[in-house]
Amino acid sequence: MTTTAEQLSATTLLRFATAGSVDDGKSTLVGRLLHDSKSVLTDQLEAVEQVSLSRGQEAPDLALLTDGLRAEREQGITIDVAYRYFATARRRFILADTPGHVQYTRNMVTGASTAELAVVLVDARNGVVEQTRRHAAVAALLRVPHVVLAVNKMDLVDYAEPVFAAIAEEFTAYAASLGVPEITAIPISALAGDNVVEPSAHMDWYGGPTVLEHLETVPVSHDLTACHARFPVQYVIRPQTAEHPDYRGYAGQIAAGVFRVGEAVSVLPSGRTTTITGIDALGESVDIAWAPQSVTLRLADDIDISRGDLIAPAADVPPVTQDVEATVCHVADQPLSVGQRVLLKHTTRTVKAIVKDIPSRLTLDDLSQHPAPGQLVANDIGRVVVRTAEPLALDTYADSRRTGSFLLIDPADGTTLSAGMAGTAFAAATEPVVADDDAEWDF
Repeated sequence: MTTTAEQLSATTLLRFATAGSVDDGKSTLVGRLLHDSKSVLTDQLEAVEQVSLSRGQEAPDLALLTDGLRAEREQGITIDVAYRYFATARRRFILADTPGHVQYTRNMVTGASTAELAVVLVDARNGVVEQTRRHAAVAALLRVPHVVLAVNKMDLVDYAEPVFAAIAEEFTAYAASLGVPEITAIPISALAGDNVVEPSAHMDWYGGPTVLEHLETVPVSHDLTACHARFPVQYVIRPQTAEHPDYRGYAGQIAAGVFRVGEAVSVLPSGRTTTITGIDALGESVDIAWAPQSVTLRLADDIDISRGDLIAPAADVPPVTQDVEATVCHVADQPLSVGQRVLLKHTTRTVKAIVKDIPSRLTLDDLSQHPAPGQLVANDIGRVVVRTAEPLALDTYADSRRTGSFLLIDPADGTTLSAGMAGTAFAAATEPVVADDDAEWDF
């Protein structure tokens, strides 16, 4: 007889994030998804029902299942990223419910950075608004491969197909221009439950999947074994015991790809080449290992290797550079300025660096580039050029979300300043519109 644990281990995992403007119903959608898929514990539901009754609401406010902070409940908004874990018979899910306010754009970047799918909500009465375009642009920047447009509150527009069709057409055209590879539009009512888990009886003109059906069946494209093989060294193991007098291994988690015994590899940034003579996983020797396994590699030659070095196939090495050009989302309250000294953390390597230039700041509303802003403030997204004190083996973010991303850190107190994505910004090959300087921009 198959146990629940065995069933779950056989299913795939989908990481997805929700986003949308304020009051579009993100938390209600998530609550409905958890409630109707029977992923809510009885005591959780009872607590929500009691709070809802105390507010004079007849039906339980499902948004309370995700808005856990006291300030969120009092204001009726989402402030922080709320992670929820649930599962169906077909798939396991990690959900990041992100805020809709402009001042919490950085929170959406956090939630969507590891997502394979983003659900962008739109109020059917308001259509595509500024914040909708901003969330679509963030999803495109973060190379989220699947985007779902959930046109919510269809019950408030009499479930009218033309309303849904117009919104879907406008959003799809905009997201496609940013290079979003796949867009699926679904008309829903999170409050009433239409097309969230169960098909709607009010929209017989819609023949597509419900939100949960789509989440369960969308191809999960995070197969890290198909990516360029990368192994950031986390720890050097030298027991020097009587049992293992000459053992030298390099431990870490495979970031992407596959490694095999006998394979020629290069150690970066030094560029020295050697061969894998052994792979140890969970105390046993294996011939092959793949992402995201944690293993220890043994090499043929005694090369000077330490934490932060990167091991890659000799025939497929990333470029090594000290000048990093990237798009960053600034997440700290203190600004990021030209000439500022920072630490750059890339995989297991942390190096000193200086911000050489901030060529432009991106306005997500219309995708215009405002040149030479001088600094980036909280929630800004812009292009930066960073000079590092030591060489880095860095992929572009388009090639690898794992080894093409980095953090800029304040060396004084360890605060994370910016999240960076190496290489070009959008997948679309269109030239961005450059806006003229305006007197109202005061940097």
